[in-house]
Amino acid sequence: DGRRVVLIDVVLYTGRSIRAGLDALLAFGRPEQVQLLTLIDRRFQRELPIQPDYVGRWVDSLDGQRVSVEWKETDGADQVVLETGSDRRGAPAADPISHEH
Repeated sequence: DGRRVVLIDVVLYTGRSIRAGLDALLAFGRPEQVQLLTLIDRRFQRELPIQPDYVGRWVDSLDGQRVSVEWKETDGADQVVLETGSDRRGAPAADPISHEH
C-alpha cells in the first residue's frame, strides 16, 4: 500500500498482459502510483485503453506479425524484428526494423 510501482512489459501489444499484471498487483494492496514502461509499443494494436508512461520504441505492425526483440549479448545484434510468416524452410521470415549499435 502507498508505494510507487513501475510495471514492465517488453512488447506492449493488446494490453491484456498488463491488465493481468495490474489485477495481480492490486491483490497485494493499493499502490500510490502505477506507471508502465515498455521497450516496444505496438501502437494501433491495443484491445484495452492502456498507454505506457515510458517507451523505448514505437512499432507500427499489422495483425499476424510478430515482434521479436534481439539482444547483442545473446543474438549478435540489438534489433527489433517483425516476423511475417515463414520462408521455404519453415523458419520465420523476418525484417529487421531497427539497429541500435
